Amino acid sequence: MNSKSITFLLFLSVCLIWGTTWFAMELALRSIPPIFATALRFLLAAPLLAVMAKAFNQPLLFPKGKRQWLLIVALMYFAIPFTLMIYGEQFITSGLASIIFANMPVAVMLMSALFLGLRLARHQVFGLITAVISLCLILGNEMQVGGEDYLIGTLSLGLAVAIHAVMYVLVQKCCQEIQVLTYNALPCFVASLFLFAVSGLGEEVHLDAFTRDSVAAIVYLGCITSVGGIVAYFKLGQVSTPFQASICFLVFPVIALLISAYINGDMLSRQSLILMLPLLFGVLLTKVPKPLFKWRSTLNSASH
Repeated sequence: MNSKSITFLLFLSVCLIWGTTWFAMELALRSIPPIFATALRFLLAAPLLAVMAKAFNQPLLFPKGKRQWLLIVALMYFAIPFTLMIYGEQFITSGLASIIFANMPVAVMLMSALFLGLRLARHQVFGLITAVISLCLILGNEMQVGGEDYLIGTLSLGLAVAIHAVMYVLVQKCCQEIQVLTYNALPCFVASLFLFAVSGLGEEVHLDAFTRDSVAAIVYLGCITSVGGIVAYFKLGQVSTPFQASICFLVFPVIALLISAYINGDMLSRQSLILMLPLLFGVLLTKVPKPLFKWRSTLNSASH
């Protein structure tokens, strides 16, 4: 198999895994409380990630001087935002949840500009503004239909995206040398223990009420999404450019919307579907590298 075929298969895998994640969370919620469901997901993922870390010769422990980050990552990257995601899905459709999360590159770009001093090119600023305005209009349209529940779900997903973006910036600044499986394995396990404790204090968990579909969804989230998605995206980043890999953020919400529409009959309004075009275009612009635009400008100048 040639390198182009491998790149395409990795790209397709990431899009399919991320696109189906949102419906899997929706299924899990049908009989399992959100905090307990997230704890189970991470408990399943942690040993698999640990085995993979050993297989790829990546350490389980964070390096000396960075050990305190293990707890920070466990809480602020895994436990809190992932619980907010699945909690928010109680109030909005899985398709709309995926659209909100697809704006992660925009949030990361904004946080990087604010806290890392990243200088944005004009096309990135334009893309950021376009994406934010389009998302606000989509959410405004959908809230007219869903009412207060949609507001709760939207705020939960939006907060999860914001926390993830801040964590990305902090990791880039303080923990850039930590390898990807090291970053995920032990924090995943610590997050599961924390969430089990919180669930025991605040949720009523009835194991006999768990349905086969919900349990299967948790297994999928733990073994495929949390492990397969991480490894596939990491490998995709190795064989493609960051720009090419980021196109996944344009494809997976479309897959999630199609699944939501086909299985549940949940459809966005016509206005929201139209607004998806400038939204995805804006997200794409934020990830277009500066040299590409400089190269085009040079060509335009030469042609004149």
